[in-house]
Amino acid sequence: MPPPSRPRKRSRGGRATEAAAAEADALMSLPRDVLDEILTRLGILDAVRTSALSRAWRRRWEALPSLDLSFPGRLEDDKGAPKGLGGVDSILLRWPGRVRLFRAAGIDEHYAGRVHDWLHVLARRAVEILDLDFDRGFPALPTSVFSCRRLTSLSLFGCAIPLLPPGVVAFPELTKLSLVNVRLPDYGEYLLEEIIDASPLLDFLVLTDVSFGGDYIREWVIQAPNLTHLTISSEINYGWVLEELTSLRSAVIDLWDFVVDSKFAKFLLGVVQVRKLLVVTCNATSGAMIPEIHLCTFHNLKSLKLYMHFCDQPPIMLAFCLLKSSPNLEKLKIEIYYDEEQIFEADKEFQNALWTDGMCANLQAVQMTGINWRRNEMVFIELILSKAKLLHTLSISHGEKIVMPSEDALNELLRYKRASAEAQVLFKGKAEEYY
Repeated sequence: MPPPSRPRKRSRGGRATEAAAAEADALMSLPRDVLDEILTRLGILDAVRTSALSRAWRRRWEALPSLDLSFPGRLEDDKGAPKGLGGVDSILLRWPGRVRLFRAAGIDEHYAGRVHDWLHVLARRAVEILDLDFDRGFPALPTSVFSCRRLTSLSLFGCAIPLLPPGVVAFPELTKLSLVNVRLPDYGEYLLEEIIDASPLLDFLVLTDVSFGGDYIREWVIQAPNLTHLTISSEINYGWVLEELTSLRSAVIDLWDFVVDSKFAKFLLGVVQVRKLLVVTCNATSGAMIPEIHLCTFHNLKSLKLYMHFCDQPPIMLAFCLLKSSPNLEKLKIEIYYDEEQIFEADKEFQNALWTDGMCANLQAVQMTGINWRRNEMVFIELILSKAKLLHTLSISHGEKIVMPSEDALNELLRYKRASAEAQVLFKGKAEEYY
């Protein structure tokens, strides 16, 4: 008689699989809206992987009321095509429900031709947030993007935007528009003007390195009464005219040489109501002549940030113009970007002559990042300490190319007179990477 067979031992892997399945089945007892929230937070790739947990989970992700689809394009397979984008067709075409968000990064030549079909499907799925990042070559964005009429947020990078088809009103529900490194055709400025004008709910607008076709620059209007934030960054002044931005609260302005143009004051009039303002002046051509600028008064401005340097006259002059025009300023941040030698001497006499009564009367905190202890920088610090009566904090960190030991610079700085008895100087050491 053969001996009785011993029961087989389950492997650790088998026990772990059973345990995972048991936990998954326990999760199924949760309320439907809780399960939906869990799967949505997982992200689409992990949500699809839950199909392997048990039979009950096999198609659970397909029952979600809506999906957020995000496909990174940085991971590469053996053929060089992004792995993440390879799943768009299988997931997007299989999914029957609504897609709230669709994000695809690193779209290269392998997938640029598929974008037209994706957009048609997304329009039918009532997509609200669309973020497309193209890898290279400025491929033409299909006109099917204008069929996504439920969009509340549109972000585009590295593509060419087509003309609006006749009779189409683009994106009436749009609240956020971000265009970075994109090209528009001839008369594209009027296309952009029309898109903004047709988006009455728009409250966030970013235009960075947006270029227009054609032989000459035409003025066009940015008119958005509900806009709360505006970013404009460009090497060339493409004729921006700002009108009726009555709700604007913050702005970022980086217009290279245009910041020393006589028309810049008129441009700033369009953002006069902001509470937070960032102005980049470090890109202005060295030695550019700055006219006598009479800026509007920024009565609401509480926080000013400047990307600048103290090595030449234009950025120094503009910094003083902005300080003079901001009577209620409380916070000033200066990040310094310049590795060359100081070519203009803005000594104590020069900077004192730029100071006017009432400047920095409400200034409480100053932060300077990346200074190199150059003489012009030290004079500015001394001036702020000696004039700002409500100052309580001056925070400093130095850059890569300091011209004197930090200990010597700090000893000199600590000898400066202070208009505020509460003013403290905080040294943060070497600045970390920024900008």
